[in-house]
Amino acid sequence: MIVFDPIRFWSRQAPDRTALVDRARGRRIAYAELDALADAWAGALRSAAVGAGDRVAVLSANRVEVVALLAACERIGAALVPLNWRLGAAELAPMLADARPVLLLGEARFRLAAAASPVRWVDLDTDAPALLAHADPHGPADDVAAEPEAAALVLYTSGSTGAPKGAVLPRRQLAANAFATTTAWELSSADVGVVTTPFFHTGGWNVLLLPLLARGGTVVLLDRFEPADFLAALGEEGITVAFGVPTQLVMLLESPSWGTRPATFRLWYSGGAACPVSVAERTRAAGWRLREGFGLTECGPNCFTVPDEVTIARPACVGWPVPGLEMRLVDESGADVGVDEPGELLLRGPQVFSGYLHAPEKTAEVLDADGWLHTGDLARRGPDGAYTICGRRKEMFISGGENVFPGEVETALADCPGVAEVAVIGVPDARWGEVGRAFVAPRAGAALSADDVLHHARVRLAGYKVPRSVVLVDALPRLGSGKIDRRALAAHPGPAATV
Repeated sequence: MIVFDPIRFWSRQAPDRTALVDRARGRRIAYAELDALADAWAGALRSAAVGAGDRVAVLSANRVEVVALLAACERIGAALVPLNWRLGAAELAPMLADARPVLLLGEARFRLAAAASPVRWVDLDTDAPALLAHADPHGPADDVAAEPEAAALVLYTSGSTGAPKGAVLPRRQLAANAFATTTAWELSSADVGVVTTPFFHTGGWNVLLLPLLARGGTVVLLDRFEPADFLAALGEEGITVAFGVPTQLVMLLESPSWGTRPATFRLWYSGGAACPVSVAERTRAAGWRLREGFGLTECGPNCFTVPDEVTIARPACVGWPVPGLEMRLVDESGADVGVDEPGELLLRGPQVFSGYLHAPEKTAEVLDADGWLHTGDLARRGPDGAYTICGRRKEMFISGGENVFPGEVETALADCPGVAEVAVIGVPDARWGEVGRAFVAPRAGAALSADDVLHHARVRLAGYKVPRSVVLVDALPRLGSGKIDRRALAAHPGPAATV
């Protein structure tokens, strides 16, 4: 596996080319300047007694300094731990205790959440200048020897299925994902990507940012996703490619600022959840190319590639594996399943993570002795080898002896007029064992009833798949990653209508 320092490489090949645009702070930085900043931070970290094998935590929105910090950590053999600034002190405390960072860098607005931590705090705005000014000038004069298995990032999972775990992403994974992504998605140095996903999630780093930096492209950083600001950035910065969750597409479609696609823009990748067919169709009808992707913190996260004609003809199809990634679909006994049969998706290749920090038992639950990552996601493989994601194994429920995949039901209900978003869970039932309950967020101004949703479901789904209850909500609860918080839905008191 070839691992290299892309910022160092492009600082020599194209020193004046723009690497990053920080919209919130009005800052544009070329590759040569970013390389120098990474070196300065590497020196500052050495002066603060950070060395190989150590971890450096950061509590910050998306900004240039955090990208430079990742490069600096790699240059001295340390790992960066981006923390979720949306969490409170009680939620952050166990992550800090688990990560055991030598330093905690961040923005003053997030300081309170980590105020009780004994780890030394460095404010990125007020303390950093002095730290950089007194940085250790000594160190490697050229590229640091690449250690493929050295930890580069530790990302804490959102905790949708339990306590957050620190996924260790080695340099090998970042490099393999960047190579596979730029090849499969045909990204080049001419591309300009936009990143709104927070850096405490793999999507902030590995969907577009690190792949584009590996190709010498340009990345526009936004602190947060706000439709008007996002659409303005697309036109003003000449954005060519973007990634977002379906919820963001819905927000864009309903924004007063929504309009003609900028001439430079060529492709939107949707991920994090299945994109409703109606949302995809409305997006494409406005002239925007849209593809669905799939991945997870522990692998990739860009695991598939799909041509436009396939994703249009076969909604929810994510296509074929990207270069370097092996895939299997297995049943509960571990045997391979047949064509068009659902099975758990197993992944193997250089894009797979190292394991969970300080949790070998948790690692062993998902990573077997042969190197296969057991994702917990269910998928089908068609006769042509293309994959379609069915949903999480833990989300599947059995109603009257029949398997029900919430994602399939959600796709059908999302096309109901007036529905903005929908989520389906299984709930206990005395007769059928489990039945579906649909949580529906209506579109703004829509006169939608639970009976409307149920009628729509009966026309499109087999009887055992039709939810037995519908709950109308203002919005679906979400985790910090943007994914639906299904545990919160399971705790909801009850339905608005039943059949």
